[in-house]
Amino acid sequence: MAAFFSLLRRLYLSVYNWTVFFGWSQVLYHVLITLKESGHENVYNAAEKPLLFAQTAAVLEILHGLVGLVRSPVSATLPQIGSRLYLTWGILWSFPETRSHVLVTSLLISWSITEIIRYSFFGFKEAFGFAPSWLLWLRYSTFLLLYPTGISSEVGLIYIALPFIKASEKYCIRMPNKWNFSFDYFYAAILALGIYVPGSPHMYTYMLAQRKKALSKSKRE
Repeated sequence: MAAFFSLLRRLYLSVYNWTVFFGWSQVLYHVLITLKESGHENVYNAAEKPLLFAQTAAVLEILHGLVGLVRSPVSATLPQIGSRLYLTWGILWSFPETRSHVLVTSLLISWSITEIIRYSFFGFKEAFGFAPSWLLWLRYSTFLLLYPTGISSEVGLIYIALPFIKASEKYCIRMPNKWNFSFDYFYAAILALGIYVPGSPHMYTYMLAQRKKALSKSKRE
């Protein structure tokens, strides 16, 4: 029975990883084609559907960690996925005024390359029990450049969205109301920017430690 559940787990994770890999490949394809043919102003519209699919599917990774399907700690997975979902739905989808900015292009290129490598790495491991050494190196090395460009783009887009958030009052809850509760999305966005200050160096340090551990292990093997 244990062997059956182990096989079922690997089959599910293989399908999940290769499906989301395909989604991010579509994002990168549409970004590059659109960038070449009509400029960065149209990149978001071209890549929106695969972006919403691929990024939203990552919610399952939080569940994978909670139920023990994967060993990745939820404490590391949750903030990364949470911030990306916030950018995807809470900024780009919610405020169309931000979509034509050049930072959308740098954001989607950084995200898609990172995720294409990551999901193919885990896809190989689940489907075949191993990942090629070159893919292992890419998995734990490309973030050195792509993480800073991705984070910078995220912070920049939140900042750019601030005046539109304030003017629209979208997602705000004003008093009086039956819940006796108020919420201002503008200040929530400012708080999100503040979280990036300690959060980004922490995640980068964590990833550097993971890189050292993974590459050292591969050399011993």
